Amino acid sequence: MGSPDVVAAVSTRLVRIPLHRPWGPDVPRLHVIVVEVTAEDGTVGTGFSWTPTIGAGAVRALLDEECTRFVVGGPSDPAVVWDRLWRHLHEAGGGGVTTIAMAGIDLALWDLRCRRLGAGLVDVLGRRRESVEVYGSGVNLHYPLEELVAQAARWVEAGHDAVKMKVGRPDLAEDVERVAAVREVIGPGRRLMIDANQRWDLPTARRAVAALSRFDLYWVEEPLLADATWAYAQLRVAVDVPIALGENAHTIHRFRDLLDAGACDVVQPNVVRVGGVTPFLRIASLARTYGVAVAPHLLPELSGQLALCLPEPTLVEDVEDASFAALGCLAEPSGVTMADGRLTVDGSRPGLGLTFA
Repeated sequence: MGSPDVVAAVSTRLVRIPLHRPWGPDVPRLHVIVVEVTAEDGTVGTGFSWTPTIGAGAVRALLDEECTRFVVGGPSDPAVVWDRLWRHLHEAGGGGVTTIAMAGIDLALWDLRCRRLGAGLVDVLGRRRESVEVYGSGVNLHYPLEELVAQAARWVEAGHDAVKMKVGRPDLAEDVERVAAVREVIGPGRRLMIDANQRWDLPTARRAVAALSRFDLYWVEEPLLADATWAYAQLRVAVDVPIALGENAHTIHRFRDLLDAGACDVVQPNVVRVGGVTPFLRIASLARTYGVAVAPHLLPELSGQLALCLPEPTLVEDVEDASFAALGCLAEPSGVTMADGRLTVDGSRPGLGLTFA
């Protein structure tokens, strides 16, 4: 029998998953590239890469052509593989498609490692708490006001103490009306976050945050282009609402630049976009040295597991009807449960607990 510490094979398959609630006319589905890494002893680990819009074909091609050739025959330690693979792929770009593809390998190797230990990811990393708060979220800028209000009411009914909505309508008065309506539905005791998805420039962001801050905002997310570091630093000193960003930052180097610039109060690494568990943990540790909070972006079945292992309590995002379980793309339960505004992991499944149908 071969060694459990050597990668023997890598395989991929692309799964297109229709969204029950499309994120807009251009986002009717999600794309998941399921990645299986097999060790020489026959042990298999399963990971995934993910993209909601473009790039799934490019990610899979990079996995099949470059990542596979590089990792087969090498070690199965995720941290060792990650650094070597990133240097190998760096010529194709330090982040973006590169790190999204790398996430498939990294997650599969973590799954492999945990299965070999007979434990779930949370207990291998070190469980620090039994549950983490989940906030209700929605990709809802295109919703009519009545539909947005109905969604907010569902979040309240589901037991969420924090909710997030999209802003950035062409007329600021529309944003004011919509935020006011959601605040009225959720009441004064719940936290309300807004997400502009990079729609504003600096002057517009100043005006918008000034107009919306009276609704007691917990944070404003991605008010500016994600790469506009200088502008973020200027905005942060000009407004009283905390700034969150990071879902479109792909490397620890980019997070370091944002933190050095004092650009934000909350960082939001997406575990797939940054390249997997290995870099996510490094980014979380870096943010902690700056005293900046970490709130994982999307993918609650995996982000929630990581959140249970972070030193400080945080919030996990659950976009309505968009978790893997809600989309029906898992062949069996993951062990992750979200109920009454809290996420728990029962620890009964080894590895990441994600088996895609």
